[in-house]
Amino acid sequence: MSNSAKRSQAYTEAGVNIEEANRFIGRIRNMVASTFTPGVATGIGGFGGLFQPDMAGVETPMLVAGTDGVGTKLKLAFQFDKHDTVGIDLVAMSVNDVLVQGAAPMFFLDYFATGKLESGVAEQVVSGVCEGCRQSACALLGGETAEMPGFYPDGEYDLSGFAVGMVDKARLVTGENIKPGDICIGLASTGPHSNGYSLIRKIFDKSGLKPGDLFPGTQDTVADTLIRPTKIYVRSVLELLKQIDVRGMVHVTGGGFYDNVPRVLPENVTAAFEFGSWSMPPVFDWLREQGDLSWPEMLQIFNCGIGYICIVDPADQASALETLKAQGVDAFTIGRINERKGDEEQVVVNNL
Repeated sequence: MSNSAKRSQAYTEAGVNIEEANRFIGRIRNMVASTFTPGVATGIGGFGGLFQPDMAGVETPMLVAGTDGVGTKLKLAFQFDKHDTVGIDLVAMSVNDVLVQGAAPMFFLDYFATGKLESGVAEQVVSGVCEGCRQSACALLGGETAEMPGFYPDGEYDLSGFAVGMVDKARLVTGENIKPGDICIGLASTGPHSNGYSLIRKIFDKSGLKPGDLFPGTQDTVADTLIRPTKIYVRSVLELLKQIDVRGMVHVTGGGFYDNVPRVLPENVTAAFEFGSWSMPPVFDWLREQGDLSWPEMLQIFNCGIGYICIVDPADQASALETLKAQGVDAFTIGRINERKGDEEQVVVNNL
């Protein structure tokens, strides 16, 4: 037994395996380093991550921070024994949030907590976190792995993530300039992303489908369809912001259209969306039918095929669609901004 093992034997007997944790750190070292951007000024394993932002061309820097988790979608990761994509979800939920205000994500921090550390599983999770960081040009600057015996059921873990981005104050996207006549452009989602999974799991459990079955209307398995990771919009939207003046943006997460869109609208306007103006992945029709849900209920819970919305001047509509298409993003004109009358609801979905 090594001296290190002897010193930590009492802790190991209590259920915390320091040797396993050290092996895990060694296995992820290179993949974490693969996310490093020029601003990273530290190595792996320090008490704090150091980052030196590039201030070239930035007159008044504003930091934008966001935090989120993956929610009960993790239960499907446990059930399907598929752990290499939930890390992408973790990054996506935070970086897409800071992007709404026009900020480019600079760095990300993750927190992984479990009852008993299984380094193979943890390595898969972190591989997804690294992939999410690479997709968003964001450095994985640090993280925490917590082994807490007796706190989590065997084979389960929880995740939290934290992103920090920066935007020049003059380029901050606040929504305050949104006005009647503006156009709502929807960016396609990959599926439910990381929201509504308490209901999704309930519907799945009652459906009788097995993880390896083909999902109805697709050539993908049930497992791949239900655990497909959240789309990261960072690179495509940042390119759009270089080309046109985007007046407001929405990350469509929990609460769907009805709760998220009003968060960026001035009090004097409403957003009217035309249902059917965008392509919808088959998973949403299946959820509605199997869950006996109405479309208003679906739009209150899920993104229903639109994961992100950009609100632009009508004169910029064609340019915005062309720019997003060039970035490989399916985008649709899905609605317009109208003058609000009295205290009417700020989100209307027509043709339901």
